[in-house]
Amino acid sequence: MGGGGELWAARERATTSAPTGGLLEVLGVAAVVLDDKGRIVFWSPQAERLLGYSADEALGAYAARLMIAEEHFDMVVKLFEQVMSSGEGWAGVFPVRHKDGSIKNLEWRNMRLLDDLGDYYALGIATDQETLRKVERDLALSVRLVDQSPIGLAVFDTNLRYVAVNDALVRIDGIDAAGHLGRRVGEILPSVDADAVEMKMRRVLASGEPLLDHEITGRTPADPDNDHAWSVSLYRLDDVGGRVIGLAVSAIDVTDRHLATLEIERARHRLALVADASVRIGTTLDLEQTARELADVAVPELADIAAVDVLDTVLRGRPSPDNGPAVIQALAVAAAYDTVAVDAADPPGEPARYDADRLVTRCVRTAEPVRVALLDDDALSCVARDERAAALLAKAGVHSYLAVPLIARGEVLGALDLKRARNPLPFTEDDTLLACELAARAAVCIDNARLYRQQRETALALQRSMLPRKPSHLAGLQVASRYQPAGSAFEVGGDWFDVLPLQGEKTALVVGDVMGSGINAATTMGRLRTATQTLSRIDLEPVEVLRHLDDITVGLDPYIATCVYAVYDPREGRCRVASAGHLPPVLVSAQGTPRLLELPSGAPLGVGNTVFESVTVDLAPGDRLVLYTDGLVETRDEDIDVRIQALVTLLGSADGSLEEVCDLLLRELRHPSEDDDVALLIAAADGAGRR
Repeated sequence: MGGGGELWAARERATTSAPTGGLLEVLGVAAVVLDDKGRIVFWSPQAERLLGYSADEALGAYAARLMIAEEHFDMVVKLFEQVMSSGEGWAGVFPVRHKDGSIKNLEWRNMRLLDDLGDYYALGIATDQETLRKVERDLALSVRLVDQSPIGLAVFDTNLRYVAVNDALVRIDGIDAAGHLGRRVGEILPSVDADAVEMKMRRVLASGEPLLDHEITGRTPADPDNDHAWSVSLYRLDDVGGRVIGLAVSAIDVTDRHLATLEIERARHRLALVADASVRIGTTLDLEQTARELADVAVPELADIAAVDVLDTVLRGRPSPDNGPAVIQALAVAAAYDTVAVDAADPPGEPARYDADRLVTRCVRTAEPVRVALLDDDALSCVARDERAAALLAKAGVHSYLAVPLIARGEVLGALDLKRARNPLPFTEDDTLLACELAARAAVCIDNARLYRQQRETALALQRSMLPRKPSHLAGLQVASRYQPAGSAFEVGGDWFDVLPLQGEKTALVVGDVMGSGINAATTMGRLRTATQTLSRIDLEPVEVLRHLDDITVGLDPYIATCVYAVYDPREGRCRVASAGHLPPVLVSAQGTPRLLELPSGAPLGVGNTVFESVTVDLAPGDRLVLYTDGLVETRDEDIDVRIQALVTLLGSADGSLEEVCDLLLRELRHPSEDDDVALLIAAADGAGRR
């Protein structure tokens, strides 16, 4: 609507009668009726309040003499005669005398009346000029404010239907004023939660307490393609008598503020997700576990389905080509719910070939994110590896795709592959930035795990290549041995054992442990093992062998090692044993009674200038000598002496073959979670070769 008159025109359509206490009551409108002689014949209570004369004092009196000052008497008589003779009314301001003698300027409306007997009367309607002017000023100000306000304003009746709107609200809604009248909020703004809005409107009507700055969102016919936000305030309207007549509503478009708030919330959420990822990703050096941690962080916060793919060439330690197809291994796949889209993903650990036109191939070849906000059939075929996978993605409702590269130390390792299906929103540029941040943090952890695995595999290969093969024939001895690398941490240590045939049908039994882990410890172990083999060939006593090994280890600073070296002579049925800081062997008699050998333990190899001592032990037929490293018995939560005693006790009840005893000891004593490797050697005298 255009003007103030139109703005409130709907009020004139009201059909219900108003109780006492409206605008006329505010104005204090008085009614006075004169007969054709100018005498007062009707006198309203409002006239008494306005002029001070009671009805008894006024009725029957000549109005001019009662209320008009003498200097205005002739003018009043002339105006009265004019109204009564012509029938034309008169309106204007005229001074009237109050009962207390004061003069009041009243706004008059005078008109002639005719009754059913043909007699004429004069009706005068009056109100205080000052009161009337104040009401007129207030009304003019209100109309001007309503018309020109940039704030959308509306008035609702008690049935919550529009009765008036201003031009600003017309522009906001995109519906003219007439289109508003008589309708409810939900009919004008169908995208708004009208039930919630009307519930708040009824609450204000009932309580009288305003609702201020309440934010609602939706779309309007003026802009049906974009969401808007409005700050809405509700006020109850009461008339001067206290009767509830409706609601006044103001609406300010705060879409920019709303979007800024959403952006702040999104930024806060992104920071929280990145912080969470920093804690959750890279908790171990297990490559698959690290990949699963990344996938789990991405779902469901960022995607419905996430896969962590690594180039096969990266896993194999080979350079990746710059173009052409890509062979990829999925290390982890995660989904926010059960979906056939998971079946479209590559099974973890199995290489899959992606042609050059596939989006993930483009991602790893260009080292740039690839985002398709809305996937059609052609785009789906570029996401999936083959037609079957594309059909599964379509069946799952996948509609948006994002792949970001995993880059660490300047090398593209693979890609974080993200899809949305149940989440209705397409991937945005903000999602791309967040995914890149997660990928950048995770890529370093994945690369660390990859390099660690490569180092571990190299060290294991080196260590296993250095472990002895079982001798084809030993005089008077049967042996069984085991080697196990470290447990959950995948550490490679420096444990070793050796069985060395010597001159005169003797046999050297060796178990050692280089302190530390990794490829350097394995390399040191290889050097000591080689030196031990060389020294054994010149038929040195055990203490001499350990002394030479000590000198060699000093030169391998900072490494130190422990070692037990035993030489069995089948002709004498005796074994000479020396220890360099190693755990004591266990001798199990043929009758099954175990005991720890009491050896001078000596200092570890690498300390330097150490004097070693040997002990000679009888080894009768059926006796067993058990040599081991600390990885078999040592744990974090128990004393080493308690664990060694557990070994002795277990050996007392072990009556199987040497191979079975090895398996039993590892099964019962070895803790897979301990970060240490194990070397175990059991030798049994069979009596052959005795004198």
